Amino acid sequence: MLQPVIIAGGSGTRLWPLSRQLYPKQFLPVVGDETMLQATLERLQGLDCAPPIIVCNEDHRFIAAEQLRLAGIQHNGIILEPCGRNTAPAICLAALLAKEIDPDASLLVLPADHHMADPQAFLAAVRTAQEAAASGALITFGITPNHPATGYGYIKSAAPLTGDKPQKISEFIEKPSLERAEALIASGDYLWNSGIFMFRGDAFLKELQTLRPDIYSTCLQSWQTSAADMDFVRPDSNLFSACPAESIDYAVMEKTANAMVMSMDPQWNDLGSWSSLLDLLPKNAQGNVEIGDTMSIDSCNNYIRGDSKLIATLGISDLVIVDTKDALLVAHKDHVEKVKQLVDQLKTEQRSEYIHHREVYRPWGKYDSMDQGSRFQVKRITVKPEAKLSVQMHHHRAEHWVVVSGTAKVSIDNVERLICENESVYIPIGAVHSLENPGKIPIELIEIQSGAYLGEDDIVRFDDRYGRA
Repeated sequence: MLQPVIIAGGSGTRLWPLSRQLYPKQFLPVVGDETMLQATLERLQGLDCAPPIIVCNEDHRFIAAEQLRLAGIQHNGIILEPCGRNTAPAICLAALLAKEIDPDASLLVLPADHHMADPQAFLAAVRTAQEAAASGALITFGITPNHPATGYGYIKSAAPLTGDKPQKISEFIEKPSLERAEALIASGDYLWNSGIFMFRGDAFLKELQTLRPDIYSTCLQSWQTSAADMDFVRPDSNLFSACPAESIDYAVMEKTANAMVMSMDPQWNDLGSWSSLLDLLPKNAQGNVEIGDTMSIDSCNNYIRGDSKLIATLGISDLVIVDTKDALLVAHKDHVEKVKQLVDQLKTEQRSEYIHHREVYRPWGKYDSMDQGSRFQVKRITVKPEAKLSVQMHHHRAEHWVVVSGTAKVSIDNVERLICENESVYIPIGAVHSLENPGKIPIELIEIQSGAYLGEDDIVRFDDRYGRA
């Protein structure tokens, strides 16, 4: 059995402000209408394989589950990492789950945030590599390079690259300088390291146990004390947090004697910066990538993306302009690699813009913080059909709800009532309350909060169907 494993972690820094810590790029429709996670899953449909295993951050669990549901994709489990520990521990957890499903399974490990313009080339490479993986090889997929990139690692095979079978690896090279990258490309002997892998699950676990027993034993202990929670599998948080953070390349691939590389050219891009999107996406007659409500005069070679308002440009070139409801990025395309520095500064200043958007998704729906002042906040709330917010209370704020569409079942101190369109209800400070959508269409309501403190942490939950504390 071929068991896909989708690694859907991410910190949401490189494509800020579109990507945020609580909504990183793999969950966004960066290219086309599908999210990157959904596009990765759709790419697997050409393979004879099991339903995927997803590995993602605890904070992203409901986003991942909802995107799988919307795509109509079954899965073999969603593993929740209590904290990020890089790819070696993440893949170890997936291998332990796969072993329970099928001890003989081969894993196909895929990051959720890659783009492939030619997925058939990828599928052909996977099929070619399956026999070697089933025989015990640990295979990494190498990308035929088309420019001297300095942001990727490089791999050299021990034999000429023909593309008809995996080859032994003779050398791994870390991200090189531009001069070194140009020399590697000129030699014709090197591939980019894609971060895509295939191997038997038991073969990987054996090598990890030999080469990094500290990672293996910590992951195994956390897995053996894991807990099932709806669609999710939760490894023990305390044990997993003690695991060393290490990539699969450092932990295993660069040390094992069984490493091989399979070359492919699926027109791959890891979408690591805004300039990569400018290079990738279709351009208009002025050489601009324009998404949203835009108007450009005498402007060329720009990436312009609007979220909610008109963006008009005059006489500019080589810029990246990304507008969201709460942040605007304007950068020269040659400086977009420094976006991470900007995000680090937002963290240092403890600003919320690096964490989440103005519009925040929850398992029951979403809310949009439309306006706020020192003692008030106005939100637009959407509650999905048959969804329910937690039974909760607040110490510092009262709330007014005005139903715009749909019908809400509201409970206030154990008194239930239905609130229909154009009706409102008041929840005093300290009242135990809940909101439920018993209908078949989403509820849209306006919430006005007022009080001395309006933070999201002023919630005491008494009951929550989604397992939140």
